[in-house]
Amino acid sequence: MKIAQIAPLAESVPPRLYGGTERIVSYLTEELVRQGHDVTLFASGDSVTSAKLVPVTTMALRLNPHVKDPIPHHMILLDEVRRRADQFDILHFHIDLLHMPMVQDQLDHTVTTLHGRLDLPDLVPFYRSFPDSCLVSISDHQRRPMPPVNWGGTIYHGLPIDLLPPRLGQAAGYLAFLGRISPEKRPDRAIRIAAQAGHPLKIAAKIDNVDRAYWDNEIAPLVRAHPNVEFIGEINERQKAEFLGNAAALLFPIDWPEPFGLVMIEAMACATPVIAFRCGSVPEIIDHGVSGFVVNSEVEAVAAVGAALKLDRAGVRAAFDTRFTATRMAHDYVALYTDLIAGRVAPGLGSLRDKGSDLLVA
Repeated sequence: MKIAQIAPLAESVPPRLYGGTERIVSYLTEELVRQGHDVTLFASGDSVTSAKLVPVTTMALRLNPHVKDPIPHHMILLDEVRRRADQFDILHFHIDLLHMPMVQDQLDHTVTTLHGRLDLPDLVPFYRSFPDSCLVSISDHQRRPMPPVNWGGTIYHGLPIDLLPPRLGQAAGYLAFLGRISPEKRPDRAIRIAAQAGHPLKIAAKIDNVDRAYWDNEIAPLVRAHPNVEFIGEINERQKAEFLGNAAALLFPIDWPEPFGLVMIEAMACATPVIAFRCGSVPEIIDHGVSGFVVNSEVEAVAAVGAALKLDRAGVRAAFDTRFTATRMAHDYVALYTDLIAGRVAPGLGSLRDKGSDLLVA
């Protein structure tokens, strides 16, 4: 199958540091190539892939100090795709909504994975205007705010099976927080939970400019006030394996409708249990009592720390192997591509899971 993967340009594919969407695009692209498909990746020029690369910009937009507005660069991306569209059996977009008007005559071979939150009011009239586009959600919860649209399926993210090796021995004893410093990620909760549980906390996180005041005014003072807390900063993939693998548990104390939460399955791949608040996709991702614990309060989270230390780390990794590999993710997408081309995905049919597929959401 000839497949075009169209990535955002904010980060390279894969990203050097933070960047969940671009990371998933990379894992999917590489696995599709491994499975024998002819894949072309539209992405920034500093991307690294075994697929054919169409470099739309010289480098990731976030790393280019001369870029002030990402929209013109994404218009160039769309024009590149438009000119080559007839070369592909499937056009798979990961850029949310910018391409929708352009592909209305190509809906029989266009798939869009929605990677972000969908509870924003401006999105409702937009998707009502484009109800026939084949959309993929990354969790069932992500779909809830949407108007009636053509869901092709819910397909959970997956990681290469050998990307993050499991650490099955004794953990180092610290709790981990990995991601972004932002109000919805609730690093303040993580600090309080670790302090009350009597464990060190290591925070490896990116601070965006928009969250700088939140860090300066709220989180940095908490870090200084708690000697058990160490702020590491943003880390790369190699450091992530060490950081998560040596942790006793990952704290995921979010306070927003998380569409997926990639860090949860990264921790599971490392055989590290997850303690996560019941928000968004969390109950879909965590097998309570097996790969971690789903909690409703800081009191429950503190109690879960002791329980997490007793979990079988091999069982945590087994939960990852069963549900969240890139191999499974790519098979699910190929099943969707095949159904779309064959005309089996049409408005009103719902997800492949709804139709009884055993491929989606293992």
